Amino acid sequence: MNESRDITGNPAPLGLLGFGMTTVLLNFHNAGFYELNAMILAMGICYGGIAQVIAGIMEWRKGNTFATTAFISYGFFWLSLVALIVLTKLGWGAA
Repeated sequence: MNESRDITGNPAPLGLLGFGMTTVLLNFHNAGFYELNAMILAMGICYGGIAQVIAGIMEWRKGNTFATTAFISYGFFWLSLVALIVLTKLGWGAA
């Protein structure tokens, strides 16, 4: 029998850190400590959005439905939040 064994690492730390770090940065902005700048938006796209979607896909391959749903949902939340902020600044959305 040819059983393939999953040798990939646990994707949960990537998803949780992506969620935690971007949430902390956004809340620092909401509290008035930082202005909304390129660093916060880049973290929202790359670490909050893309990294969480990748972690969700990796969790799906491991059969973990809850983590898949959580990471992919939060990943697309961050991507859409950054898109709303950027598109509004570019004048493509309602203010």
